[in-house]
Amino acid sequence: MSISSMTGFARIEGAHEGWTWVWEVRSVNGRGLDIRMRLPNGFEALEPIVRTAAKNALSRGNIQVSLQYQRAEQSNDLVVHEDTARLLVMALQPLVDDGLARPASVGGLLGVRGILDVPRIGDDPQLHSDVIEAMGGGVVPLVDALIAARAAEGAQTATVIAAAFNSIEDYVGKARVCSGAQPAAIKAKLFEQITTLLDGQALDPERLAQEAAMMAVKADVCEELDRLEGHIVAGRALLDQDGAVGRKLEFLSQEFNREANTLCAKSSDMALTDIGLALKTKIDQVREQAANVE
Repeated sequence: MSISSMTGFARIEGAHEGWTWVWEVRSVNGRGLDIRMRLPNGFEALEPIVRTAAKNALSRGNIQVSLQYQRAEQSNDLVVHEDTARLLVMALQPLVDDGLARPASVGGLLGVRGILDVPRIGDDPQLHSDVIEAMGGGVVPLVDALIAARAAEGAQTATVIAAAFNSIEDYVGKARVCSGAQPAAIKAKLFEQITTLLDGQALDPERLAQEAAMMAVKADVCEELDRLEGHIVAGRALLDQDGAVGRKLEFLSQEFNREANTLCAKSSDMALTDIGLALKTKIDQVREQAANVE
């Protein structure tokens, strides 16, 4: 079985010239492929690398990627961007002069994003480029690790779905031998019901037999059972396919449910109705599991 789940987690660590970092990626269910990232300031160049790697490998799921980094040796150094602070104070001065704003305070300025920074890679463009390149080298292994996690989860999901298919097949077999599903039994029961409704009124026996036969045909569930067996074959084939089959499994579960509903609607036998309800329970398991398949 080769299906993949949309649920998974992966973590990759890296280091370069005194800097260490951690890539993390989480994946959950999604109708399509939605990639969201949390990258530190100054590392935006990594975004297209992540998006390309994810799109090349994944078809569905809500993907959340995060990157955290730090120096191997802790530093308490802080960087204050004085030029930015001066420009901000000068830009706000006309408002202060008109009494529309208070003079800027040190505390207020430090709270403005971009004025105060934690330690960064530094001003060395080559080092910055080298670190980003090293970080980018971990993206493909990160996605590969996520694929492996989703495949492991998918194997468990496939086992559950396969077991549900086996149960559905058993119920279909029971329905076929159920007395309430036999054409002769259906016809006899309907004939009895019609006779009771007539309450002794005269009716041509041949006409009565024709009406009972027509109603028996409408109550026959052989077609529904045949289609259910066909859906089981199709479902097992999907479990063995490569690629994204989640939507196909979801659609197939709808078709399963349609046949089970029709079987229950046609049934006038309690045993057959119970089988139909049991079928719907197992089909619902397939639907729930299919919603997590890529």
